[in-house]
Amino acid sequence: MPPTVRALQYIFTTPELNEKVFTLLESKICAGKKKTGRKGMDLWHILVLSVVRHATCANWDRLHLMANYDMLVRSIMGVSKTRFTEEEFEFEYQNILDNVTLIDEDLLYAVNAIVVEAGKQLLKKKKRNP
Repeated sequence: MPPTVRALQYIFTTPELNEKVFTLLESKICAGKKKTGRKGMDLWHILVLSVVRHATCANWDRLHLMANYDMLVRSIMGVSKTRFTEEEFEFEYQNILDNVTLIDEDLLYAVNAIVVEAGKQLLKKKKRNP
């Protein structure tokens, strides 16, 4: 799990990579959908839970548990309770199921390709600057 979380952190904190990944997610997930104002999940939550599910081979019950009680997963999603926040954010089982299934295997492969390319560029930079 730590390498998975580190990769997600790198996606979130690297502006160029973040933009590419979120552009891809928006084009595949949000295309043709109206903003209804219903409570849901943002793209980051969906991506994190999808990646965690695949990395841990979690079933839906385990993913629901992790989304609501695993502090590492909640921290990377940005919903962990801190001394500065009063409300506890919980994900409903059906909400997780409905949203995480929007990221299919092809979309995960596309995100993976973007991340792998960013990793290659990072290695090239390190080789040039020892």
